[in-house]
Amino acid sequence: MTSSSEKPDAVGNETGDRIFFTVFVAGLAGLSFIAGALIILSETPPYRYLRDAWTGGKALWEQQTKYTSVERLDFWAPQRNDKTGVTRHDSARVQPGLTLYSSGDGPHAVLVDMEGNIVHEWRAPFSAFYDEETSPIKNPQRDEFMHWHTAKMLPDGDIVVQYTAAGDTPYGYGLARLDRESNVVWGYLGEAHHDFSFDEAGFVYALTHEFRFNEYKDRDPLRTPRLDDFAVQLSPEGKELKRVSILDALLESSYAHYLDFVPWFSADDVLHTNTIEVIDAARAAVFPHGKEGDVLLSFRDMGVIAVLDMDAEKIVWATRGPWFGQHDPDILENGEILLFDNQGQMADPDAGQSRVIQIDPITNAITWEYRGTADDPFDSDIRADQERLPNGNTLMTESSGGRLLEVTADGDVVWEYYNPIRRDDPEKPGTRLIPVVSQAERISDDRMRLFVPDNTGENP
Repeated sequence: MTSSSEKPDAVGNETGDRIFFTVFVAGLAGLSFIAGALIILSETPPYRYLRDAWTGGKALWEQQTKYTSVERLDFWAPQRNDKTGVTRHDSARVQPGLTLYSSGDGPHAVLVDMEGNIVHEWRAPFSAFYDEETSPIKNPQRDEFMHWHTAKMLPDGDIVVQYTAAGDTPYGYGLARLDRESNVVWGYLGEAHHDFSFDEAGFVYALTHEFRFNEYKDRDPLRTPRLDDFAVQLSPEGKELKRVSILDALLESSYAHYLDFVPWFSADDVLHTNTIEVIDAARAAVFPHGKEGDVLLSFRDMGVIAVLDMDAEKIVWATRGPWFGQHDPDILENGEILLFDNQGQMADPDAGQSRVIQIDPITNAITWEYRGTADDPFDSDIRADQERLPNGNTLMTESSGGRLLEVTADGDVVWEYYNPIRRDDPEKPGTRLIPVVSQAERISDDRMRLFVPDNTGENP
């Protein structure tokens, strides 16, 4: 029998044992972490399993902690000023028409006139056509955690839209065609992301991505798992007809050495293809590096633009130039290329880091350029696009600023529009947020009459 005088010592011993055990477990965990880190850094087997487990755990932690409200998504940015709607409009020098754009605050797009009035709006959640049995995405994000990165109008007034999700990888969820009442005409659940384009017959050329685990001999930077891009051709009814691995097409070409320029931060997403533009007959006649049916691509992190022959499944031309983090290369009527240079403006730090440039694809010489000024900065570190208009002006999407602007050949801003939607920043009281505008296009042809009959488009 134990006397009462012995009980305090027993309790003390038990407490000491608990402390010792806790220190032991913590020390063992710390040693395991250090050992795991050394295995990963030295690439000693089984480093891949440990690295993948760490990457997956980190992604899950970020999804559960960072993406808790829509205002925390990277579809929102701090507003740069209080301006909303149309703030500049030189009616004598603009390209008359309607402007279609999608906004980071949700899966919707609006059509506005030159005064900023909403003429038409489309809304359709991903859940409207999601099918768990056919989609590779088994646990999609909530509808409010998605937006349409790109929305483009067809000749009959229908639009095709691309769904992008926040807090998930792959983040490309697919495409849908919507009629003017926002009914889903068809949906494509092939993890389409970023961009798409149409040929004259109505076929759709899009980008998809998926995780792949295949390895390539003597290509150590191509680690696994890796988010790889594909170029797909869809029928006018949204059925997949052809699918080409862009990475394989690059490796099979004489431009494979560009993979030596993959930066460290994009090893899991080597190409990060953000643009696909099908080359039509008119562009093929003036562009020396591609034929009709080929597609022009943009690899953001390598700073490369390239042409993919969809038939030969091979990259037939590629180049790097004086641009960084570029988006949306377009072949112009004279065969030159117009693109959004997101981070290549270095001449004037106060003018913003972005510019839009026009280049000669043979020499890479810049033949035209627009950049901001200290009084009117131009800055979009990611996303953005531009469009050369029929009157020679250029419509630009400054995504991070939530701004659209139309610029003349002389660099004068003749139309400016700010996304009017605002929300409070939940993490910074007093800070207002603006949703990004990833892409826009000016509707200045016969499609206008579907929305504003018997009107020139100047003031619908």
